[in-house]
Amino acid sequence: MKTAYDIIKRPIITEQSMAETANKKYTFEVDGSANKIEIAKAVEEIFGVKVAKVNTLNMQGKAKRLGRYPEGRRASWKKAMVTLTEDSKTIEFFEGMV
Repeated sequence: MKTAYDIIKRPIITEQSMAETANKKYTFEVDGSANKIEIAKAVEEIFGVKVAKVNTLNMQGKAKRLGRYPEGRRASWKKAMVTLTEDSKTIEFFEGMV
């Protein structure tokens, strides 16, 4: 059984994701096998908020070269955009970064 901290790996901190925090949309890197229901329950458990909607996206790893011939790939990962309900409080972790 996965815990909420196994499902939510880390927050995604970019200009675009920080702009969406005004609309109560938060972006996280999540476990690749987690579904939307598990992600919603994990966010509610960790941050104590109410989740309205979860959108997920599988991000492909980029090809990277480290020299002349060897080409490698960064790892593929899963991203989740979580929208909170209107009456829900905001996630305090993101407030100081905007």
